[in-house]
Amino acid sequence: MKIEISQPWNLSANQTLKDLGTSKSGLSHHEATKRLQIHGHNDIERVSRRSGFSIFLSQYKNPLILILIGVSITSFLIGDRLGSGIILVMIAVNSLMGFIQEFRSEKAVELLRRKASLKSRVIRNGQEETIHAVDLVPGDVVKISQGSVVPADLRLIVAKNLAIDESVITGESFPSEKTAETLKIKKGIPQELKNVAFMGTNVETGDGFGVVFATASNTEFGKTALALKSAEPETEFQTGTRKFGNFLAILILSLVVFIFIVNIWLKPIFLHSESNVLEALLFSLALAIGITPELLPIIITINLSQGAMLMSKKHVIVKKLMSIEDLGNADVLCTDKTGTITEGKIFLEDYFNYDGKQDSKLLLYGLLSNTDEGQTAAHPLEAALARAVETRKEIVTEAEGFEKTDELPFDFERKRNSVLVQNKEGALLISKGATEHILPICTSLLINGDPTLLLEGQRRLLRERFIQLSGRGLRILAVAVKNTEAKKKLSKEDENGLTFLGFLVFSDRPKHAIQETVQGLEDLGVQIKILTGDNEYVAKYICDQVGIKVKNIVTGESIDTLSDEELASLTAEATIFAKVTPEHKLRIVKAIKAAGHTVAFMGDGANDAPALKAADVGICVDTAVDIAKEAADVIILRKGLDVLIEAVKDGRRTFGNSMKYIFATSSANFGNMFSLAGASLFLRFIPLLPAQVILLNLLSDVPSLAVSTDNVDSEYLKKPKHWDIHAIGRFMIPFGLISSIFDFLTFFLLLYATSRLADPRGMFRTGWFIESLATEIFVLYLIRTRRPFWQSRPSNLLIILGLGSLVAGLALVYLPISKVFQFVAPPVNILAIIALLLLAYLCLSEAAKRIYYKKINI
Repeated sequence: MKIEISQPWNLSANQTLKDLGTSKSGLSHHEATKRLQIHGHNDIERVSRRSGFSIFLSQYKNPLILILIGVSITSFLIGDRLGSGIILVMIAVNSLMGFIQEFRSEKAVELLRRKASLKSRVIRNGQEETIHAVDLVPGDVVKISQGSVVPADLRLIVAKNLAIDESVITGESFPSEKTAETLKIKKGIPQELKNVAFMGTNVETGDGFGVVFATASNTEFGKTALALKSAEPETEFQTGTRKFGNFLAILILSLVVFIFIVNIWLKPIFLHSESNVLEALLFSLALAIGITPELLPIIITINLSQGAMLMSKKHVIVKKLMSIEDLGNADVLCTDKTGTITEGKIFLEDYFNYDGKQDSKLLLYGLLSNTDEGQTAAHPLEAALARAVETRKEIVTEAEGFEKTDELPFDFERKRNSVLVQNKEGALLISKGATEHILPICTSLLINGDPTLLLEGQRRLLRERFIQLSGRGLRILAVAVKNTEAKKKLSKEDENGLTFLGFLVFSDRPKHAIQETVQGLEDLGVQIKILTGDNEYVAKYICDQVGIKVKNIVTGESIDTLSDEELASLTAEATIFAKVTPEHKLRIVKAIKAAGHTVAFMGDGANDAPALKAADVGICVDTAVDIAKEAADVIILRKGLDVLIEAVKDGRRTFGNSMKYIFATSSANFGNMFSLAGASLFLRFIPLLPAQVILLNLLSDVPSLAVSTDNVDSEYLKKPKHWDIHAIGRFMIPFGLISSIFDFLTFFLLLYATSRLADPRGMFRTGWFIESLATEIFVLYLIRTRRPFWQSRPSNLLIILGLGSLVAGLALVYLPISKVFQFVAPPVNILAIIALLLLAYLCLSEAAKRIYYKKINI
């Protein structure tokens, strides 16, 4: 039977030991072995890893890839082996990229496992010994000390000056002071559980003993690993691509069946001729190829690669190409405040005495009481004080005139340190520390430079000032001093009768120009939501400072009472999520996504890894822990939100250029194929030969290879964009039909103009080929902008490839190679007719475009 206890922080140390069936002497070896068989190893549980082959096969679940495989097979069957091979190569390249990305994501859990794989000191049979941490079981008594990694979740039973870096769990950079005292907290978050040491955290100072109450995946650390083992969620862009593939598959299948039926059953009725099943089948399959945007995967890859190159020049490294478009489409950014909104570094913000005036004596005595001049990592406040004073030469010079003769170091019981210094004028005892531990040892107060008796009302006022400052997220050190006799040793009994000097106030400042950055993201339609382990008052104060409008605040405790649906509806109005755990962050991200938003999440700790993975795009900095970097999609080379503004714009440019190809190709292909299907109903011959259809599709796709280099109108960048399959359909059908109208005009004019020629069928097909190629190329220039097309200049490469394709198509008609495709060189009058029809087509399409974008905003 497994041994489990609930909320051990609410139990006394002795009661916890009793409930876990152990004692301070630890478990016996026999009992430990028995429990190991029941509970299993203290190891982050592995999932059955998918084989490389299964990961590779999963790349072909995308309906668009399946369509292209079908198109490749069809191309091969109708004799176009080169086209079939090209499509297969494109499929292989895209599948390989997806395989590499998924295979790499498996590393995240392994990093967690390695961090937890260590040795620990444990008491068994009353003796201290070293064992592998994986062999720990509930009830084991473990010793932890400075420099060690906590091997399991422990209820502390002894804590001596113990401070633990819990950043991997809480995201907070300051060490957490620990105690063995009993707490009274219903359901505490990790940063509140001062008598618990969590697996994977690091002991900064002190030592202690704790009893194991959770191992492996039951620990807070293990829960993070479990979240990482879940299947990677589909991002907004992947969802859109999948839905577009489904839409395309249904459309192609419907058209193939429709065209085949028309040619087998209806055509003989209209033309009073026998049906040719093989010819009808080949024609239907050729049209299926014609409407398929076979270059879509490679166009998207080129767009994404171009976007990644642009971002790399702006301090953004893209790990997963698909995330570029998700970053551009993001309309919600979830981030912690530390290091993104703020500098992530402590500064001396202010210093003042009881009168509220800045007194340089505070800086002098604060500096003199620093430990090792405040340069050690264990004293970030002292380091900040030393940095602030180093430019004040007069203070540094005066401090050099003192000699430190003794020191009482800081401990978590006294929460202050004291030093004995002396110069030629005498000796001073200086104490510096937490306000609530400095005031009790003070009997006087410095007012207007003179010490006066410290009255109770003045004590109360000083406490109120401290509470007010702390509520704004500021960290406070109080400083007190007294004249004393020169002696060699200090004792705790000397810490009395001091004069209170004032406060040293420290803060993690908002980043420079962060207000402009916040406004810039809001102007781009990106909401910023703060997810922090800090309390709501600190988070609210920071948001007010940087201009983030706070609508509502939600705490982790209240999140625990909400269903997923309730949380999803609440996220719309919430700006701050305070006192949250990694599990809370994960739920928040999922809830915002469920509400229909595209979510970017920015984090750098192991505790952020599940949310990084769940977001549409996970963002971390290059200094983040390895686990976070493995889970992230995008890595920025400096921590802050400012770099994201250009990254978001680049993402939108990339998405916009991808949509240009989809809109242009789907509408043009649909129009041409609809026209060919309709024409086949009335013609005694196939309007375009299969080889001509494939050539048309390939030539019209060439300009699309330059879409990634195209300019994007500034107004397009102002709002997030999303996949809208219905909007694509509503665009494709009317614009395709407009194209078909002019195709049919061309159809009738060509029938009339070629009726007396030697090869009317060859001339008809040639004329229709030229008209179809020109409309497909020109429609790309037309719909690449919402402005009138002459007001938005395409990129040079797009112009060159577009005109080059058109010239190549015309050249093929007149060169000797035309015989391969059975073209016939058209006379000038037919070219003139086609040119006039193209001009009319451009005018009508431009008018339709304006109407469309007025009604539909995408």
